[in-house]
Amino acid sequence: MILLDSNILIYLMQKEHEALRQWLLTIEPAYSIIRKVEVLGYWNLSIAQNDAIAAVLSPMREISLTARQCEHAINLRQQRKMSLGDALIAATAMDHSLPLATRNTNDFDWISGVQLINPMDT
Repeated sequence: MILLDSNILIYLMQKEHEALRQWLLTIEPAYSIIRKVEVLGYWNLSIAQNDAIAAVLSPMREISLTARQCEHAINLRQQRKMSLGDALIAATAMDHSLPLATRNTNDFDWISGVQLINPMDT
């Protein structure tokens, strides 16, 4: 199983990223509930975009947030300035021992214990 960052979920919706959609078929994708809130909670999302994102998420495993992940996220944010969403996704990857697929590897490369995959490089 591979945890998907929000940027990967967004790129999946764009026509020019067919290779990414093909890659998705070769893995067991999962997403954090935090990233669902982030992507579907975008203030200017159209009904069609909302429906398309929901359809992409539907077959994937959803990972809920736990108190342990919150503690990991707190620890990460105490070490370095980072967004709450990034801290929570990193903590989720750590807690479940999952690789994290993201295009923004620089946001996470300092965190030991998180294996990063940039599917946009393949």
